[in-house]
Amino acid sequence: MEALLPFIVQLIAGAIGGNAASAALKQHAINVVARTIAGAIGGVGGGMLLGMVGGDVAATGLIADGIGGLIGGGILSTLAGLVMARAHR
Repeated sequence: MEALLPFIVQLIAGAIGGNAASAALKQHAINVVARTIAGAIGGVGGGMLLGMVGGDVAATGLIADGIGGLIGGGILSTLAGLVMARAHR
């Protein structure tokens, strides 16, 4: 279970970050479910990237996983919204 906890934190933080970024940018091209899924995927990716870039000492713990998840989820959800908005033009 301890191995899954960082993954779960990244998923949840990514979903929150993705929805927050889309709400802040007022993106209506994708629905809430798509934003949540894109944010969760971006959260896992962001958490993994932060772990690789930060090293073992700098980016450890659930707080770092959450921060990486928020940032990664926000970025991927924003990019997905921009792509979908261009596709609908």
